[in-house]
Amino acid sequence: MGNQTIYFNKHPKIVAVSTIAGPKECEGVIGRYVEKALGDDMYGESTYEKAECKMLSYVIDGAIHNAGISRDRLDMIVSGDLLNQIISASFAARDFSVPFLGVYGACSTMAESLAIAAMAVDGGYAKNVVAATGSHFASAERQYRYPLELGCTRPPQAQWTVTAAGGAMVSDRGDGISITAATLGKVVDYGITDVNNMGAAMAPVNGIIAP
Repeated sequence: MGNQTIYFNKHPKIVAVSTIAGPKECEGVIGRYVEKALGDDMYGESTYEKAECKMLSYVIDGAIHNAGISRDRLDMIVSGDLLNQIISASFAARDFSVPFLGVYGACSTMAESLAIAAMAVDGGYAKNVVAATGSHFASAERQYRYPLELGCTRPPQAQWTVTAAGGAMVSDRGDGISITAATLGKVVDYGITDVNNMGAAMAPVNGIIAP
């Protein structure tokens, strides 16, 4: 419909999900909905990046397990993260030996991954696709603002990048939430230049998955 919205005739289903999050993220009301709550945001790893990769591997594997299928029935992974060359998603995909589409949409990566997964399933090119994304506060600070090692003071209104990952199994059959349409957004620059207020730049963005 129009120039931006795609309708899916077969209504691909989100048949299973998997989530993991750090200690700060699980302190509030959202924590009760997280499948695996971490007590240590390093996740037992030596670097933030390794922890981020491990979280993504967890949710991809978790989505497969929660869907009740074996790894050899997974057709594709669509995933991304916030790091250079989407390295966390790429390294996580190494362990699954299936086609991998790496996407980078910052805060829209999960919605973008779901849209692409739905396109593949609706077009009959795949039956089971995992859409996933993840981020880590400490690695994102190095990427977007100031490395934690510098000890810079954060203003009270500064955004906080989540330490978490999520994965969803999109399938051509089964019970779950139907993805009926996807509206692909345009790049619009509202002139926001405050590095500590990324939320203002992203606030106008609408979700692209229609129930």
